[in-house]
Amino acid sequence: MKPDINKQILITVIIIIITILFFAFTNVDEKTQNIFYNFHTHSWILNRDAQPWKFIFYDGIKKLLILVAIGFLVAFFIPKFKPYKKGILIVILSAIIVPVFIGFLKKETNMPCPKNRIEYGGVYPKTYVWQHYPKNFHKSKIKCWPAGHASGGFALLSLFFLFENRRNKFLALILGLSVGWAMGLYKMLIGDHFLSHTILTMEFAWLLILIIAKIVHKFYKTPEFVNKD
Repeated sequence: MKPDINKQILITVIIIIITILFFAFTNVDEKTQNIFYNFHTHSWILNRDAQPWKFIFYDGIKKLLILVAIGFLVAFFIPKFKPYKKGILIVILSAIIVPVFIGFLKKETNMPCPKNRIEYGGVYPKTYVWQHYPKNFHKSKIKCWPAGHASGGFALLSLFFLFENRRNKFLALILGLSVGWAMGLYKMLIGDHFLSHTILTMEFAWLLILIIAKIVHKFYKTPEFVNKD
């Protein structure tokens, strides 16, 4: 286990709290989302059914991530990859736990998407994550906070723990961030998520990955992989 992983977990928790408070008490979310919404036509900059974007950034990329996860699962049982098994296990667990946890949060927080908010043609008022809706507001429970779709992409940040080489670690982070933000920005363009939703999914994903890595390094014993190439 890396000696500073507990410190990284603490720092990430603090950053998450700061992020929640910052977006709750500012209008950065709304200012950003206004860029993607046409108030004259009452439509988003990108239609959710527009192709090829839906296939590339929604249906296709989800299928690709599932195939990647299956590939790592197969690799875990191949003797050739034994030196990588600890890192592979972290990636596999992250691919499962990160989306499941984010999905659980979405179910429990009852926060509206931009398309559901009053200012964008919906009926839901702005609320903080710790608040209830007004007593006279009676609508079905909604699932939108944080961003679920991007969670699969940000789970790829776990590739960081597959390598020892600093350059490869950096490239792994770039890949995870690129895929996560590509998926997250697509959902913002169609009115499904605010900026804060995607940022918090990224931060929650990293927190979960750190916790997974800590547990795996503590309890799963395998030869350490050292690659200086």
